[in-house]
Parts: sequence; C-alpha cells; structure tokens
Amino acid sequence: MQTTFTIQTRGPGLCEFTRQVADWVTGDGLLTLLVQHTSASLLIQENADPEVQVDMQGFFHRLVPPTTDPSMAYLTHTYEGPDDMPAHIKAAMLPVSLSIPVMNGQLQLGNWQGIYLFEHRDAKHTRNVVAHLG
Repeated sequence: MQTTFTIQTRGPGLCEFTRQVADWVTGDGLLTLLVQHTSASLLIQENADPEVQVDMQGFFHRLVPPTTDPSMAYLTHTYEGPDDMPAHIKAAMLPVSLSIPVMNGQLQLGNWQGIYLFEHRDAKHTRNVVAHLG
C-alpha cells in the first residue's frame, strides 16, 4: 500500500503531519516514509510542547547558518540563495526517511511523539513525502 502526503510549509521549521499518516494506515506492517526533497528532513519528535520545535529550529539555524554568515564563506553553492546550501547540509545531517511499526491500524509511536517534516528553506514550499506500508 502506497501514497504520497503533500505538506505545505510556512518556511523554516517543523510541520507535524502525524494525523494525516495515522488516518491513512491500516492493518499491520512497517511504514516507511521518504521525503522527496534534498532541503528538508523527517523527524519523530515531541509533539506536546511547541517550544521543542522552536528550539530545534534555533539549534540547527545556529549550527548551520545561512551563507551570508561569515563562518560560511567557504561554501561555493550559493546561486540558489543564502539558505539553500545550508538546507542541503541540514538534510544530510538529519533523516530523510523513517520506519514506523503499525499494529492493528495504529502507529506504534510513543507518548508525545509526532511525525514532522523539517523544512530547512526560508520560503514556503510544497513538499512530498512518499509512504509505503508493507
């Protein structure tokens, strides 16, 4: 069973789409999710306190700032904007696919865990996440 989830981002940050996935899964199996973009990631992260998402975004922005930051002057891939190459670096550091067990039609996530697309670009984007339940 396969589908594609389309996620509209609002710029950099985490976009939870747990409910969309939970509404789609049935039966038992292993769910695999893959984001089809090189400047976004997938995470399983806390979904109880929104400050977690704010802090995650702040940490990765500080860890990999835009190319306009003097510490990033060594980067050569800059023609797509100051956020592009840092977005690729962040996506290389974080998962772009996830595996989640499904039992009796339920995602086997822990308490307070949600599924997030982590947008690394500054602009709004439409992102696709392919799902396979086998």
